[in-house]
Amino acid sequence: MKIDLTQMVTESRNPASEHIDTLPTLAMLQVINNEDKKVAEAVEQTLPAIAQAVDAIAAAFRQGGRLIYTGAGTSGRLGILDASECPPTFGSSPDQVVGLIAGGQQAIFRAVENAEDNREQGARDLEAIDFSGKDVLVGIAASGRTPYVLGAMAYAQSQGATVACISCNPNSPMAQAADIAITPVVGPEVVTGSSRLKAGTAQKLVLNMLTTGAMIRIGKVYGNLMVDVEATNAKLVERQKNIVMAATECSRKEAEAALIACNGHCKTAIVMLLAGVDADAARALLNTHHGLTREAIAQG
Repeated sequence: MKIDLTQMVTESRNPASEHIDTLPTLAMLQVINNEDKKVAEAVEQTLPAIAQAVDAIAAAFRQGGRLIYTGAGTSGRLGILDASECPPTFGSSPDQVVGLIAGGQQAIFRAVENAEDNREQGARDLEAIDFSGKDVLVGIAASGRTPYVLGAMAYAQSQGATVACISCNPNSPMAQAADIAITPVVGPEVVTGSSRLKAGTAQKLVLNMLTTGAMIRIGKVYGNLMVDVEATNAKLVERQKNIVMAATECSRKEAEAALIACNGHCKTAIVMLLAGVDADAARALLNTHHGLTREAIAQG
């Protein structure tokens, strides 16, 4: 397969760093930092598309669907990272957000040569997890042309699913194929072609927004508090207490008692205290209002 890299912004040479190897260390890092400052502005230009994707993901979650990321190399690893952080942060099922990477699990730690060029494997990996039209697929590739990702996107669309993509080259094959194209154009990298740098940072920022935004929409956040956080270590046990105290302005003793009564579930404890009900009633209110804390409190 002939690939013309000259047409890709991510593969072009950056004039700001042409002599970076001759600079003192501090000056070298200033060049990198100055380039990094451009990333957030590039992501800002894509906010309408990100918002569209967030709403599609939240709608899928409400119907029992999943968010599936697919990518290769750095892009695949970033999707897996974002997926793995959702359960401890939001108390979500590990199956609700899933990251797939070309080359499988071994590719998380070490590059698997040619895996990204296997278009058919992208589809097969979705088949293996029973991907359906209820799910949302987000393809991730800085280049916007990775065959493995394009194969997955085509399969997802054949199932009637919403398909989004995150790429850093305008008018890429992925952007043209996607229902929702998120394209933060960050410009040439400090080290030519090293898209784990600015492009990778842009992808991480977008992924943060996709899951955080969707989780907020389905009630995993109250105010700015992660009220479904799972207390899996001592720090998080303490965080739960602080969350309940911040949300209800109760004492530490009251927060501890409420958490004990509801088996350590922050959201239930908050509804208990603010609605003035017991744990069973708080759970019932949350179930009735689809896990939305404000609505449960208002009807308590």
